[in-house]
Amino acid sequence: MELSLAYSPCPNDTFLFYHLVHGNAAGGFRIREELYDVEELNRAALHGKYQVTKLSFAAYFSVMDRYSILDSGSALGRNCGPLLVHKKGKRPGAGARGKKILIPGELTTANLLLKLFLNNEYEPQAVRYDKIIPLLLSGEADFGVLIHEERFTYERQGLVKLQDLGQWWEETTGKHIPLGAIAFRRDLGEDLKSDFDLSLKKSLESGYQNREETYQYILQHSQDTTREVVDAHIELYVNEFTRSLGEEGRDAILALYQKGVQAGFLPAGKERSLF
Repeated sequence: MELSLAYSPCPNDTFLFYHLVHGNAAGGFRIREELYDVEELNRAALHGKYQVTKLSFAAYFSVMDRYSILDSGSALGRNCGPLLVHKKGKRPGAGARGKKILIPGELTTANLLLKLFLNNEYEPQAVRYDKIIPLLLSGEADFGVLIHEERFTYERQGLVKLQDLGQWWEETTGKHIPLGAIAFRRDLGEDLKSDFDLSLKKSLESGYQNREETYQYILQHSQDTTREVVDAHIELYVNEFTRSLGEEGRDAILALYQKGVQAGFLPAGKERSLF
């Protein structure tokens, strides 16, 4: 069976899917993959475009009637959250509240966390994630929220962290921060979902066992092509929760959903659809 699969070009995703896409862990699936920025994936999920897709948890909460998440594949952990930053030497004044802030997409978990942190008191300007640092350095905006590879390079590019939104979340809730998941379209059925989830787990294990084999594919798509940054990215975002959400991972996802509902940013009454 052929499945349409969409994911981001970031190292954690290309590492995760390499062996599935290249036939070493695909089982009985033929994979037709497409790679896009996460906000493009979020937007596509609103219309159910892909049978299997990476998406932000914040977006998933709005498409749970159409998709369910896999046990494997999630980006969820500690010390891995989005960063609210500003240009070095530029005084942040009274802080970011009420200011224009560059965000990597309205449907991203980064933006949901920023809403919760600032009580939605800011002016969001959505741009592709890799455009945020250049725009901050050029003075287009005073603040921006960084995700993906930029988390590892912002300081040497002349930016300063105002707030680690993941750290704020962890200190506020005591939970891990759920960032992104792999969603499977519900109309495909539970049996096919289970088979795909098993194949994805095998792909992940093959990635660890044959790491050198994955680098050409990863570096081909990564914004930063240094092995040091790529390895740091994979180490941070690919962890035990990527293998399996477990009870702790599910608790963190539920907490994020409930916080979003309580703040009025997410649709209520959908807890039964989360998993």
